[in-house]
Amino acid sequence: MKRIAFVALALAASLAAQVAREANSGYRTEAQRKQMAAGLGDPERARTQAPELLVHEMGLQPGMTVADIGAGVGFMLPYLGKAVTPGGHVIAEDIFDDFLNAARLKAHEASLENVVFLKGTETDPRLAEGSLDMALVLDVYHHFDYPEKMLAAIHKALKDGGKLIVVEYYKRDSAMPNGRALTHIRLDMPDVIKEVESNHFHLLEEKERVRDVQYMLLLEKN
Repeated sequence: MKRIAFVALALAASLAAQVAREANSGYRTEAQRKQMAAGLGDPERARTQAPELLVHEMGLQPGMTVADIGAGVGFMLPYLGKAVTPGGHVIAEDIFDDFLNAARLKAHEASLENVVFLKGTETDPRLAEGSLDMALVLDVYHHFDYPEKMLAAIHKALKDGGKLIVVEYYKRDSAMPNGRALTHIRLDMPDVIKEVESNHFHLLEEKERVRDVQYMLLLEKN
C-alpha cells in the first residue's frame, strides 16, 4: 500500500509539472504545427518584433556561441548567425523534427554555415555543459512544461557569467488577439522574473519591446 501511494504521489507531481498544457495544445500533431509554422515564419513578425534590434539589445558579439532554444522554423537564425560572425556559432534547438527540418532549410537559404541543430526534450535542451555565452528563449518560455528542469539545464550550459535572454508576451488582454494571452500565458512578467531568479539567475535588465504585448529580460547566471 505504501508503494502504491508513493507511485501515485510521484505521478501526480510529474503531471503537475506539465504547466503549459494550454499553450502547447496547438502543437500536438504535425498538422497543427504546420499551421503554427505559417505564423512563426510570417515576414510581418520581423516588422513587429525587430529581430536585428533584439540582437543588438542582447549584446551579442562576433565569436560568441548562442543557443536559440525553441528555434521553431528558424526565424531568428539569419540574425543570430550574422551577429556572431566571424568565429561564433548558433545552436538551433527544438523538440520537434518537423520544426528542425524547416529551420535547416531556413539556414540553407540564408547560406549560414555556423548553425548546428539539436533535438532537445521537454525537460532538457541537451546543450553541452559550459558551452554557451548566451541562451535566447524567444516567445518560448510559456511553452516550458517543466520550467525548473529547463532552467537548470540552461544554467548548466552557460559559461560563468553567461546570459539568458527571455522575450515573452505579457499576460494581459492586449498581448494577443481576442485576449488569448490571459489563458495562453502562464505567468506575467513579475512572476516570470521571480521564477527564473529562484533558479540561479539574477536580473540585469528588463524592458518593453512591443508596447503592452512583449517584453525582454536579460538575466545572468549566478
